[in-house]
Amino acid sequence: MYKILSKKNLRDGTTMMEIDAPHVAKKAQAGQFIIFRVDKFGERVPLTIAGVSDAGVRIVFDSAGASTAMLANLDAGDFIQDFVGPLGKATHLNKDAKRICVVCGGVGSAAALPIAKAYFELGGVHVDIIASFKGAEFVILEEDMRAVSHELYMMTDDGSYGEQGFVTGKLAELIESGAAYDEVITIGAPIMMKFVAQTTKPYGIKTVASMNPIMIDGTGMCGCCRVSVGGKMLFACVEGPEFDAHEIDFDSLMKRNTYYMSEEQKSRESCRLIWGWGQ
Repeated sequence: MYKILSKKNLRDGTTMMEIDAPHVAKKAQAGQFIIFRVDKFGERVPLTIAGVSDAGVRIVFDSAGASTAMLANLDAGDFIQDFVGPLGKATHLNKDAKRICVVCGGVGSAAALPIAKAYFELGGVHVDIIASFKGAEFVILEEDMRAVSHELYMMTDDGSYGEQGFVTGKLAELIESGAAYDEVITIGAPIMMKFVAQTTKPYGIKTVASMNPIMIDGTGMCGCCRVSVGGKMLFACVEGPEFDAHEIDFDSLMKRNTYYMSEEQKSRESCRLIWGWGQ
């Protein structure tokens, strides 16, 4: 069993927790993830590690499905069944890079933090972050991102905070104005990452995307997390989660991610009746 050390509601529907898992915290590197189960009957859910301390691992998540909603219903001092990790390959840091850009959206900003931090702490690397949110009420972790970047560009769809527009527009603007990026790393919704890749491809800028496909065991056994990269099927849990964004078949990924939406809705409704959340 794993104890919840702290809990903070970043906004309505988005929660940050620190889990007592020193064995995971000791080995975790930027870009890796964990898989949790709330209880012995729960599903296995992957979450990218958002940060570590001596004893704890920080996770940030939206209450998007039944399991994440159940987790959000718990408080500091409560326990969860499983917390496995670190899983996946760590981010490959280009130590010769002079300037990189991390492009993230929504809760993906939490997953982007360790990567930006790792580059920022290298020294000699100029780190830009472009973060996108629906509106001012959805903004999270702004100060955390500002602390690990040289320039932070906050974008909102409705213009209620920062600049109005999409991350791709700001990215193209920066490139056109002379930002010589050695690499762009993008984390967020697949549709956002797809268009980030399309934005950087004409400029020949190396672009890496962190994948979030359906996943079960996290060891490459089940094959659910397969992603088509350069015409080859790769497993995000053991060969990723980061891949060359210019080689990813985002359309097939997005289609597969919708396979179980009806079942997930039924599960949410069932858990609402049992746990009483959302009432």
